Amino acid sequence: MVRKPYKHHKKGVGRHVQLLEWLQATEAWATMPPGPRALYVELRRRYNGSNNGNIILSHRDAAKALNVHRNTVGPWFDILQERGFIRLTQAPHLGPSGIGKASIWALEELPTTNGKPAGVAFVKWRENKTPAQKTGRPDTNIVTLRSKTGSGGG
Repeated sequence: MVRKPYKHHKKGVGRHVQLLEWLQATEAWATMPPGPRALYVELRRRYNGSNNGNIILSHRDAAKALNVHRNTVGPWFDILQERGFIRLTQAPHLGPSGIGKASIWALEELPTTNGKPAGVAFVKWRENKTPAQKTGRPDTNIVTLRSKTGSGGG
């Protein structure tokens, strides 16, 4: 019997990104703007099941993948780190031949390849509901000068 061409050339199903319900139910995810969410999906897309802690994504590549300017994604990486969704495992640097090396990231919802358990810091993250305190000079007291009046007029 001759095989069907579809099964002969089949390479497997298409890849997809899985965002678990418990992750989406956290306050850190619910209050996050759409830009950092898209960046997280891009980081998650580059995770292949065995490379957590070794996910390579530079600002330039992230900007190209998300169709934004490269200066736009920098604060998005910061938001994801502050909320505990990602962790920088290796900072960008120049390699031995002077060629730049991109940042290497780890997703905090999954254990890393070196055996570290998942951090899940984003579960404990809470939005700061108190207004920011003023920095700089403290409030000064107002001093009023009293005029010295004599007891006798004249």
